[in-house]
Amino acid sequence: MQKIPYSEDELKVVGELVVPPAWKRFMTPVRYNYPILAKENIKAALRHEIPMWMPTGSDYTNVESRINLDHVARAEIMDLGPVQPLEEKGGPDLFGIEWEFIPSAGGSMVRPGKPRLDDANEWYEKITFPDVDALDWAGMAELNAPYKTDPRSVGATFQNGLFERLISFMDFEGAAMAMIDDDQKGAIHDLFAKLCDMYENFILHYRDAIGIEQIMFHDDWGSQKDCFFSLKTCEEMLVPYIKRLTDFCHSHGMWFQLHCCGKNEKLVPAMIDGGVDVWNGQPHNDKEMLYKTYGDKITLGMPLPVLTPESTDEEINKAAKDAVAKYAPGFPEKPVILSGFGMNPKFTQALYRESREAFYKMM
Repeated sequence: MQKIPYSEDELKVVGELVVPPAWKRFMTPVRYNYPILAKENIKAALRHEIPMWMPTGSDYTNVESRINLDHVARAEIMDLGPVQPLEEKGGPDLFGIEWEFIPSAGGSMVRPGKPRLDDANEWYEKITFPDVDALDWAGMAELNAPYKTDPRSVGATFQNGLFERLISFMDFEGAAMAMIDDDQKGAIHDLFAKLCDMYENFILHYRDAIGIEQIMFHDDWGSQKDCFFSLKTCEEMLVPYIKRLTDFCHSHGMWFQLHCCGKNEKLVPAMIDGGVDVWNGQPHNDKEMLYKTYGDKITLGMPLPVLTPESTDEEINKAAKDAVAKYAPGFPEKPVILSGFGMNPKFTQALYRESREAFYKMM
């Protein structure tokens, strides 16, 4: 990383970032005059180098393309096409599983009670995999071409990971039981391996279409109170396939972020064994304990300070100074990403300024 002294010119607005129409109500798409691309800054941190500024969720962005019917079914289209209308939310996913959009929840779920599989061993006959190569990749590339020149680390999101996909086939109870049933484990291993084939094919198509360099993989492993399964089960049933996907990404110069909701502190060792680069995790996890215990082995998303529209400039500047004082000394051994929805633009600027000066002195 170059050692470049901070200049106030770096916070001049020089354009806009690429933002899907559905996201414009959540963020201000401002592009600043940073001395390096945001993608280079976050990659330096993930390589355990001293970055130029404190990495945040603003350093990366992810596409959820409508070419993947999982995003359509789950009402999570985040590409440069039109906003998904209410009447088109829900419906069949990549495997023809029907999802129902729940307006009060703002998302979709598979209506329970009629699972596609009563036993995991049935998947060989009852599950038909999509033809990924036949999707309209040329149209996807044309629609999302602006991402090729976005300064952030652009990635692709997979909404339904391994365990979540099993739930969609079997309902939650059936999936949870199958993970520990010796008579079903072999079939699940075969299914997860076949799913990895599909995910890897998707990743290569996304790379060729818009030049992605990271993956956001959704697979929830816990509830508000605890994990869905033990660390032993996770290591046996999920880690080999997470490791396969992270190895695949790393071999193609990409980094891998696991979006894994739930109180999953006990499963962080499995994430590390699986080669996961980044886990944001929800606030009810003991992030400070995890940072102290595992921060040198996995990059954690740490919560933003609580600020409101009424926060004064003094409060915002103090929050930025405190965040830098807390986490900058841990770099490069324990990099973090400050992340959360709707970063206050004044905080973004204050954090950038404070961390630029702090990291410059550390170089």
